[in-house]
Amino acid sequence: MKPQKEPIHINAKKDDIAPVVLMPGDPLRAKYIAEKFLFDAKLVTSVRNMLGYTGYYKGNKITVMGSGMGLPSMGIYSFELFYYYNVQKIIRIGTCGVINPKVEIPEIIVADKVFSESNFAFSYNGFKGNVLTPSMNLTNKIIERAKMNEQHIHIGTIMTTEVFGPYVDDEALVKRVPDYLDVLGEEMEAFALIHVANSFKREAAAIVTAVDSKFSDKILPVKDREKSLDDMIRLGLDSLI
Repeated sequence: MKPQKEPIHINAKKDDIAPVVLMPGDPLRAKYIAEKFLFDAKLVTSVRNMLGYTGYYKGNKITVMGSGMGLPSMGIYSFELFYYYNVQKIIRIGTCGVINPKVEIPEIIVADKVFSESNFAFSYNGFKGNVLTPSMNLTNKIIERAKMNEQHIHIGTIMTTEVFGPYVDDEALVKRVPDYLDVLGEEMEAFALIHVANSFKREAAAIVTAVDSKFSDKILPVKDREKSLDDMIRLGLDSLI
């Protein structure tokens, strides 16, 4: 079935969306990024309060838009951005739970693979795999930018779940991950973004910041949490331009 002529969940004009998009899950984080990091930022879409802003970062036009929580929500918004607005690159930025003791709070993980038990990809277009590779061109740009910024990052596999790990038996989830995958953290959106992007032959990547860990009782003060998220935001923005 061919999608209808106009998007349902984004009400921006065609020229209001930039070719590159930074995509946090929380629409209020998109607002925060637009106000703090973009010049001449304008609200361009607000359907269902999923806020999207377009402005300029270091002279480059960029859109920052929320994806919502979970694979279906990310699937909807990334599809509409690629299909209706001809977006070429999307970087997801978000938070994750740590499932490998070598990652500490609030360190950053750059995904070079994304694993999920979800049937999202099969439902989307019959894809039967459970491991996806993001755009390595875009991912390598993120890695190189982190080196330039002298940022410590982890590079590895993240897991996208259909449930919020702290509320379920995530030990059982982790035990079902294939042994050859050294999964570092869990989140809820990256697998959908990477699959939709790969299906459109566009570029997508994922950066996540560790905010909770079963290996640590560390709780970040508000200022430290904000700084760690700002570091991730700058890394994403710098990698898109």
